Amino acid sequence: MRPTRSCEVYIDGASHGNPGPAGVGIVFMDCSVGCGASGADGKPQPLRQFSKYVGETTNNVAEYLALIYALQEALQQGYTALTVKTDSELLARQINGAYKVRHAHLRLFHDLALHLAQGFRAFSILHIPRSQNRLADRLAGQAVTMRP
Repeated sequence: MRPTRSCEVYIDGASHGNPGPAGVGIVFMDCSVGCGASGADGKPQPLRQFSKYVGETTNNVAEYLALIYALQEALQQGYTALTVKTDSELLARQINGAYKVRHAHLRLFHDLALHLAQGFRAFSILHIPRSQNRLADRLAGQAVTMRP
């Protein structure tokens, strides 16, 4: 069995208009030693970050797409343990099973995310305040404004 390789990832989805032009922002922090490489100020620094325009959709779909992109990227990078942090209470609670997925258009995204999460030895998703998710939020907003 290969050694555990841990990562924290911050995600956000944004839609301007809801539905409207939407984007995702994703920030990986390497947790193999503590959590993230520390910068000169002693704070964790991002290991990898990216944003992507995802077309015209709702905010909830954008949040799910951010999660799916993050899960796929983490699997491709060989992570075996993943903690996802999101400021979307709906997303976190639906993935954790506390809320039902009531909208049929979200069911496919929900099921796909749960399927991808099974690829990790350890997986968790946590709801965090928006103030702790500023970088992912900024990246998602940039993806919307920089759309092709």
